[in-house]
Amino acid sequence: MLGDLEPLWVVLAFMAVGYLVGSVPFGLVVSRCLGTPDPRTAGSRNVGFTNVLRVGGRAAGCLTLLGDMGKGWVIAWGAAQVLHPEATVLMVALTPILGHLFSIFLGFRGGKGVATALGAITGVAPPVGLAMMAIWLVTVAIWRYSSGGALASFSMAPMVAWAMGRTSLFIMFTCAVGGLIWWKHAGNVARLWSGTEPRIGRAA
Repeated sequence: MLGDLEPLWVVLAFMAVGYLVGSVPFGLVVSRCLGTPDPRTAGSRNVGFTNVLRVGGRAAGCLTLLGDMGKGWVIAWGAAQVLHPEATVLMVALTPILGHLFSIFLGFRGGKGVATALGAITGVAPPVGLAMMAIWLVTVAIWRYSSGGALASFSMAPMVAWAMGRTSLFIMFTCAVGGLIWWKHAGNVARLWSGTEPRIGRAA
């Protein structure tokens, strides 16, 4: 582990790598490798897990989910092992999420960040991340709305973090990430409200 005050170049290098790794659009990579439809031109035209699952099938969807979660986890976990204080770790953990939302490889557009954010939070605080995944899974299992599960999970994240004794700084981090998730899901919120949001397993 590095010293209490890492050189600025080390922190910036971590952040740059985190952003670039987060920018990798696994939904597009997987779709091209498997020969399934380009998610940017089909369904909801989003490169994330739900749309890839919808237009490309279960294998493409699962691989996209693993890739998007994995890139968030590996950067956040690596930062947690090497860097401190906590503020530095959380800054780095945020970078793959921002990379996914504003991918340099997609003209600074991207997905909605759910899987990558879950991976990043799990990399820093595994119990919190696993609890959020459980909330997402239970919500989706009951109502079949992926977006609804994501919004429920990230809305409860600060309370989960508080209940598990995490610091105020980490709780603020979950609030900030949750705000990004809600912002990217504005259209989904409107469709959920109007009853037109497609359920998992149905066409867009």
